[in-house]
Amino acid sequence: MISTKAYTPEQVANILQLSKNTIYDLIQRGEIIAKKIGKVYRVPASSISFVFTGLDYDLYLAEKEDLKQLPTIQAEIKKIRSKINSS
Repeated sequence: MISTKAYTPEQVANILQLSKNTIYDLIQRGEIIAKKIGKVYRVPASSISFVFTGLDYDLYLAEKEDLKQLPTIQAEIKKIRSKINSS
């Protein structure tokens, strides 16, 4: 069984010291990722990290990984461009 911690919007409001309406607005704008199950929303704990990163935590980690690969990608682009220019 998956044991992912999830919160109600009301709990998130308490954690972030914001109003419940603000949390619903953030969910609607996509700044907090939430899953609607029936008539209620559940917010995974990882989604709350947007406050600290400015991004959903999964996107933040993906961006960090992409940035690690950037020098390799730039080197490959340089090789291809030099082959094109020498043709």
